Amino acid sequence: MTSNKYEKRKNKMLIICILGICLNMAGAGVIKIFNLPIFLDTVGTIAVAVMSGYLPGIIVGLATNILEMLFVSDNYIYYAFVNVMVAVIAAAFAQRGLMKKPYGIVIFVLLISFIGGSHETLLTWVKNDFAPNNSSVLESTLHNCVYEILDKAISVIILIVLTLIIPRKVQKWLVAEGWQQTPLTREEIKAAKKTHNRVVSLRTKILLLLMSACITIGVAAMVISAILFRQATIEEHIKVAKNTAAIAASQINPERVNDFIKYGEAAEGYIETERLLYQIKKSSPDIEFIYAYQMKKDGCHVVFDLDTDDIKGSDPGYVQNYESAYLEDIPDLLAGKPVEPKISNDSYGWLITAFEPVYDKDGNCVCYAAADISMGVILHKELSFLVKLLSLFLGFFILVIAIGLWLSEYNIIYPVNTMAISAGAFMYDSEEALEENVEHMKKLDIHTGDEIENMYRAFTKTTENNVHYLNDLQMKNETIAQMQDSLIMVLADMVESRDENTGDHVRKTAAYTRIIMNKLRELGYYTDELTDQFMFDVERSAPLHDIGKIAISDAILNKPGKLTDEEFEIMKTHTICGAEVIDQT
Repeated sequence: MTSNKYEKRKNKMLIICILGICLNMAGAGVIKIFNLPIFLDTVGTIAVAVMSGYLPGIIVGLATNILEMLFVSDNYIYYAFVNVMVAVIAAAFAQRGLMKKPYGIVIFVLLISFIGGSHETLLTWVKNDFAPNNSSVLESTLHNCVYEILDKAISVIILIVLTLIIPRKVQKWLVAEGWQQTPLTREEIKAAKKTHNRVVSLRTKILLLLMSACITIGVAAMVISAILFRQATIEEHIKVAKNTAAIAASQINPERVNDFIKYGEAAEGYIETERLLYQIKKSSPDIEFIYAYQMKKDGCHVVFDLDTDDIKGSDPGYVQNYESAYLEDIPDLLAGKPVEPKISNDSYGWLITAFEPVYDKDGNCVCYAAADISMGVILHKELSFLVKLLSLFLGFFILVIAIGLWLSEYNIIYPVNTMAISAGAFMYDSEEALEENVEHMKKLDIHTGDEIENMYRAFTKTTENNVHYLNDLQMKNETIAQMQDSLIMVLADMVESRDENTGDHVRKTAAYTRIIMNKLRELGYYTDELTDQFMFDVERSAPLHDIGKIAISDAILNKPGKLTDEEFEIMKTHTICGAEVIDQT
């Protein structure tokens, strides 16, 4: 039975998430068809978060983002964190009833629009290499905020329409819950969450544990990923630089190199070779510089040096000094040997440089073709990768925290707290109250299938056994009390049977004492002493007030005439004897 309930809950959650993802995709598809400047791909996220809860909302938001990243554009990975935050905020507003109030809806739209617009601004700033006072960034920010508000407002309007057309019964079914016990009412849930703890609540401990584990693993994974990405990116760009240098070298006629240096553009084939080199440079946006040097002892003699947007290339024949990064390679360069690409930070910036020798028909190196790639390109890609990685990490971080809290609440916190509340509310004042305690505990029906369930069953069994024991003890106490009452009356009868003048007044003494004590308490006398238990004890023991007469001889006790002074003194000792008898019991 428990397994079937679990399967139904799992299938229900899956259906809800699929519906939310489909709604997101449908909204994005409509926007794409009409080519509108908004996304509308969070309408399903908002709807599921409001109607079902934070966990399915987070799943829908993150899953939609991943699908868009896989099938539309990898740029959607930048928005993983934003989509998850939309789900979290929507669920938080819904739980507090703010999504049913106009001012709450307005605050919600403005808040998530601000988050989305700020995130878009940050991305624009990153893409502009953190350029300060960039007018395009400010313009983009205003543009993003306007369209974010429009996008989220339309999404909320669709949500309102859905709440109006979806039957109340279906909306109730859409609420995603994971109860492992009899579901609690809203008041009971509040009570279970407000339990007082000596130091830190179990919920807080679980949250801290999850956060610590996620942050530790996440940061370690991000650092490792960043290092591996950096190494892979550098290796990839070194290959690009080497290939570009090799292609450039293949376009240079080694037999004309000396003429190129001496005559420049006037040399035969120079302009056409330069045009080919420009085409090679344009073929790869990562290439910063392409040039060709003839290496001599006095320096690098320029054969070709292509212009860039910011720097004009040197004229043919110009002699460049050797860069410090290649000082140790000068012998190999002069000998025309291949040299490994290097990363340098010299006069032209932080560059990856690859040299490719150009050999003539006799196998002599006449010059080197070179290609430079700015490390800034790599840093920009690395930063872009880190932003994507951080956005995805934060999305999954919140998802893991949400799943952990969801499971801990329904499998640990609610069961434990409801058991504690039920135990704290136990009443022992009557047999009916004891039975109600056991029935209330049984109605919890905790079925987590783990140690919590074992503890619940053991606790329930112990409580039931204790109730039976208390009932049995109460019955025995009542029997003993009846025996005591009977014994008291027997003793009283024994005394009464010896005293012919006493009559049955000992039997009426209990009633008299009760009347007197009630009147005293009514008048406000001895209120501290006249407790219910005290009055009960006095009433039960009143028949023994003359028990001391058992020590008086029949001759005195039943003497028909007046007692002598000596006999009267003996008669008065019955009170002392009675006290001694009672003290010995």
